[in-house]
Amino acid sequence: MADSGPALILVADDDPVIVRLLQVNFKLEGYDVETAAHGEEALRKARDLRPALILLDVMMPGVDGWDVARRLAADPATREIRIVFLTARAEASDKRLAQHLGGVGYIVKPFDPVDLGELVEDVLGRIDRGEKIDLQREITEGLEEKP
Repeated sequence: MADSGPALILVADDDPVIVRLLQVNFKLEGYDVETAAHGEEALRKARDLRPALILLDVMMPGVDGWDVARRLAADPATREIRIVFLTARAEASDKRLAQHLGGVGYIVKPFDPVDLGELVEDVLGRIDRGEKIDLQREITEGLEEKP
């Protein structure tokens, strides 16, 4: 999504404290930031705004993050939007699902906002260099070695 302005990040999470923290941090880093408090709002804003990246909570009321990702992937207008899942769910099966749904990152809450900022910068740069498949693969890297 080459564009001369700052990249737009959509933060979709039902926790207002997390949303505000990410909004402030990413704006300080020079990104444009939009927010969504639930899945339906995330879908609408993703279609309307076409963000460079969505930070997507999995457990939201109504339409959850998994379904948001499925719907975005099924829509030709939004299937190329990059998704980093931001969730308290840390099971291997959740990471596999995120990978299957095309996620390019998976962050488990609680998280360090500085680390998340570095991850977003890395993800956007690597996507621009054509490394989307590698990013998806890294979500589940090392899971097979664990019992």
